[in-house]
Amino acid sequence: MKKLLIASFFITSLFSSEINYKIGQEIYELTCISCHGVDGTTQTEVKFVVRPRSLSSSILNEEQSYKIIKKGSHYWGSVADIMPAFDSIYDEKQLRSVALYISKKFNPDAQKRVEKLYAQSNLISKEKQIKMLKRGKKIYKRNCIWCHGPSGKGDGEATRNPEKSIYPYNLGKTLLTTKQMFLYAKYGGKFWGTDKDDMPSWKRKYDDYTLKSVVKYIDKEFRGNR
Repeated sequence: MKKLLIASFFITSLFSSEINYKIGQEIYELTCISCHGVDGTTQTEVKFVVRPRSLSSSILNEEQSYKIIKKGSHYWGSVADIMPAFDSIYDEKQLRSVALYISKKFNPDAQKRVEKLYAQSNLISKEKQIKMLKRGKKIYKRNCIWCHGPSGKGDGEATRNPEKSIYPYNLGKTLLTTKQMFLYAKYGGKFWGTDKDDMPSWKRKYDDYTLKSVVKYIDKEFRGNR
């Protein structure tokens, strides 16, 4: 009996997932395709000041995608991304269905990619861990403050240059995990699907210990270790 119940639950879940995938596909083709394109790479005829990130290279997982679809990118720290909130247009099931479709269709290995790259990074010894906040603060104030500002709100001096408009995120609002922030800093925005190259790759200038230290500082100072 127990095996039958488990099998029944598995079949029901699989059937439900297929239905939700189809719902997500229909909504994507109705609403999202004009900006993100047929294959999620933003290859469309629409002209943008800042093009949407490529969904096929995004660092975001399914749950994070759902949150951005629901509340819009500005809610999560974006300054220029025009991704709107859809929670007043679609219900909870529809919103999650779109996130499911996007994740399965365009970027099914996102989480494995994140875990694999992070596993390849250097481990931090206990001796070095003690010094991470001090090191992170020093590097943040040397490099990151210019764009992200003293409070991490994305309002640094570089954003006031009209000739080279850049759009740093508000680090206090970003929903990226510390692993994702480290990988984003290490490999740069382009690697993770952004069209503009405001966020460069820092892997040639700083080692893993330094970049993880910066992330630790950001997480404590601007996000309260949430």
